[in-house]
Amino acid sequence: MKISIKNYTFRYLTFWLLIVIAIWALLFRGLILDEVYDNVDDGLKNQKIEIIRHSYIDSSILKTNEFGIAQFRILPVKKQNYNEINRFSNEFIYMPYDNDDEPYRVLKTAFYGADNLPYLLEIRTSTVEEDDLIYDLSISLIFLYIFILISILMINHFGLKKAFNPFKLILQQLQNYRIGEVKKINNIDTNVKEFAILQDNLNEMIRRNEQVFSDQKLFIENASHELQTPLAIAINKLDLLLDDTNLSEKQLVNLSETKNSLWRMVNLNKSLLMLTRIENEQYSDKVEINFTQLIQEILADFEPFFEAEEIKVELTITADFIINFNKNLAHILISNLIRNAIKHNNDQKVIKILSEKNQLTFSNTSDFSALNSKVIFDRFYKQGQSEGSNGLGLSIIKTILKNQQSITIDYQYKNSLHQFILKK
Repeated sequence: MKISIKNYTFRYLTFWLLIVIAIWALLFRGLILDEVYDNVDDGLKNQKIEIIRHSYIDSSILKTNEFGIAQFRILPVKKQNYNEINRFSNEFIYMPYDNDDEPYRVLKTAFYGADNLPYLLEIRTSTVEEDDLIYDLSISLIFLYIFILISILMINHFGLKKAFNPFKLILQQLQNYRIGEVKKINNIDTNVKEFAILQDNLNEMIRRNEQVFSDQKLFIENASHELQTPLAIAINKLDLLLDDTNLSEKQLVNLSETKNSLWRMVNLNKSLLMLTRIENEQYSDKVEINFTQLIQEILADFEPFFEAEEIKVELTITADFIINFNKNLAHILISNLIRNAIKHNNDQKVIKILSEKNQLTFSNTSDFSALNSKVIFDRFYKQGQSEGSNGLGLSIIKTILKNQQSITIDYQYKNSLHQFILKK
């Protein structure tokens, strides 16, 4: 599942913050213990000096062979074992009060007493319990971690939300962008360098796309206009050649096929020119159109063709389909839907049209199964290999509806019928 950049960042912060705090906790624990032992060792060394000094004043202290209240003892030591270096160690000593072993810091050293004999001095003092320290530190760190996460979450929601707002607005511009529909792009005010660069590059990309699109439309329109005259001349000359009685049957067939190819080019040229004019919004006037009545008129025009081709047309009217639409585009729209049903029919030759208040349904039999609704409205997409199709009929329909913005079209395959549904 996709998540926002804020939540994505927060998720990574949560994970890495846990790692950082764990490492910091280990370092902090080592630092605290080192500082504790350093202070304790300083106290033990100071106590050592006081005890040795006192032994010269009161020799009875040399007979302190057991740890008492003062937490030190003095034992005789052989000269070969004499070592006056301060030796520190951590030991666990049983404490009757707690009925448990408690950690102690022990200093061992040697000195010569007033009687010039060597003695071993041991001093001990209670230190911090590491397990308690670790437990308390862990609890504190857990609360600290939760507090930091909540703080980051609040900052992420209120602070970063505002900081990333320009980025969100730029993304919305990009999502809403449709080539050929942009009048003006509003610049998003931001002090963030990266967002400003993104906005500038987006504006430049849109400008280039719109320029290329405009140039393409102009080229298609100009090319279509320029092609009309030579195509008409070529067809007229072919008509003259077809009237020549000196030509063989084979030559006449070739000329006829050439003429048909030129007519397909003429139709393609007209379709491209129509698309360009629609995209250039040359059909902006709208009036109230009764599409049901328009369908009846167009079907009447096609009646001779239907009879000749034995095409069965079923028109069912439950209500009139009325909406504001450009008159010329409405005629082109319905004509193209009917032609599409004719071109891509099969031997059953059945066309069904259903008129309802909020939708029109055009259905036809066909040798093909369900079509891909994602591409059937693309330019030059053909259903099968129909010779009479230039792949622009449905594209023109889609362009008309996109231009008028009052009707949508859906496609479905139901009961072995291809259905194109116009909806308000």
